[in-house]
Amino acid sequence: MVRKKVNLAHITDDATRKSTFRKRKNGLIKKISELSTLCGIQACLIIYSCWDSKPFVWPSIDGVNQALGRFKSMSEEEQAKRRMDQEGFIQQRIEKTERKLMKQCLANRELEMTNVMFKCLTGESSVQSLNKMVDLNDLAWVIKKNLKEIEKSLGSQRNNKN
Repeated sequence: MVRKKVNLAHITDDATRKSTFRKRKNGLIKKISELSTLCGIQACLIIYSCWDSKPFVWPSIDGVNQALGRFKSMSEEEQAKRRMDQEGFIQQRIEKTERKLMKQCLANRELEMTNVMFKCLTGESSVQSLNKMVDLNDLAWVIKKNLKEIEKSLGSQRNNKN
């Protein structure tokens, strides 16, 4: 059964919030336990809540102290290697989205030039309708790409007949 998407917003009802907290906490404990067991890594979990005066620690206070001690014994450079603040995270997301946008713009341009190529072939349009050198260069690139694909297809057909 597929779960519906959960609206990530503060739960105003105290009983529901406490119940959700307890379920999610148990889910986190289960996941970190599985991660530790399956990957053979040292992991710890510290959870503070408004319902308990003491924080919840997993696997034990000694286990948490060992994991934190191991982390603190690393050099400052090693500790900060994969650490990311909110600004860094957002910057990383922006860069990823910009790369995705650029990729999509290139794909759109290729489709646009392919459309122009087919219109020229069917006589609906002519190359003179293209007014920029960039358009002509892009059209030439699309034509070359399609010719390479045709040659490749013909080559594989010839090889299959032999």
